[in-house]
Amino acid sequence: MSFEGSTLVDWPAFFATRAELGTGFVRILGYFREDGVKSVAAIELAMRGLNAAGLVIPAHTLKGEARQFGALPLATLAEEIEVIGRDCVEAQETCEAALTAVTRLRPLFEQTLALLEREANPPAPRRPLGGGGFGRKIA
Repeated sequence: MSFEGSTLVDWPAFFATRAELGTGFVRILGYFREDGVKSVAAIELAMRGLNAAGLVIPAHTLKGEARQFGALPLATLAEEIEVIGRDCVEAQETCEAALTAVTRLRPLFEQTLALLEREANPPAPRRPLGGGGFGRKIA
């Protein structure tokens, strides 16, 4: 499944969170980046070890933080991994069923994070120079 552009983020939810957090928004987004990188790595490690219990907490954490920023496809995928992990723990099974979801997680996280950070730190508009450009005399 591929997500394009604005479908990765519920922008009204993102803007509401940004308004609520005010000056702390960029700092909290930085925490999301740090926690997300750690969560994705922990999920991948648990998957490599077929450790169903190791999927649950990082997927749960990623799910909640992604929802906070309106990153609903990412939150949904993290929830899918969390549920598979919980089900496998209860059934005392390994977690091969999560493999497809886990392989989609990192690219989706990176795409989503790039969108969130780009919106949080838009490039400053360039002002035209007072003259006619490089090598031209200012009138």
